[in-house]
Amino acid sequence: MSNLEHDFKCMPEIEKLGTWILESKRIVFFGGAGISTESGIPDFRSAAGIYHQENKLSYSPEEILSRPFFNRHPEVFYDFYRTKMLHPEARPNPAHQLLAALEKAGRLKAIVTQNIDGLHQMAGSQNVLELHGSIHRNYCMSCHEFYTLDQVMQSPAPVPLCTACQGVIKPDVVLYGENLNEDTMERSIRAIAEADLLLIGGTSLTVQPAAHLVTYYQGGRTVLLNASSTPYDSRADLLITDPIGAVMDALKTVVL
Repeated sequence: MSNLEHDFKCMPEIEKLGTWILESKRIVFFGGAGISTESGIPDFRSAAGIYHQENKLSYSPEEILSRPFFNRHPEVFYDFYRTKMLHPEARPNPAHQLLAALEKAGRLKAIVTQNIDGLHQMAGSQNVLELHGSIHRNYCMSCHEFYTLDQVMQSPAPVPLCTACQGVIKPDVVLYGENLNEDTMERSIRAIAEADLLLIGGTSLTVQPAAHLVTYYQGGRTVLLNASSTPYDSRADLLITDPIGAVMDALKTVVL
């Protein structure tokens, strides 16, 4: 297995991962922002830093993306959200595409993601458990009317309002100060616990309670695909620090 366009630091590890994937039938992928940054979507801390520079504001990313802040300053939230969090032009990269292909082949059983961008579904994945919600679902806080991402982006008002009752529309994303969806959490725990290979990619494993989910893994092999170190490194059977999209692109000729 080789990829002439990328000088891999961990080719033996990538080859080993390909073998493990072929030996597995219940793969689960647990992912974070790192898989989407390769599609041109910055992680929210980077986006917030750019926003601060442009607007000379002192709000931290956690403040901007918190429920109390949304309630008090929805216009500031939406300014940040629309300009820095929404990237409708983004498209799935080789990592999203390989995961979708592995699901179609019957090897991958679930994707548990901290991302809200919907790129896994765009690539064709079906069983995607979105821990932090999705930008593609939006609801009126008063009457619960559903709105699409396009409707939110095209609203001329600083804060999108419901056409039925004039209530404030809120993205179905989990903000700081809000609880994760219990059903999604339970399904994620069950999928991870039943996996025979756990792939963890593009996440620092520091955002709680999502990061704690990997501790429910009961299976044999854990693979970490992450450019930087994580608190879970010592527990992984395999560490790969090359870009996840390039790794997945190299894997496809072997595992499909």
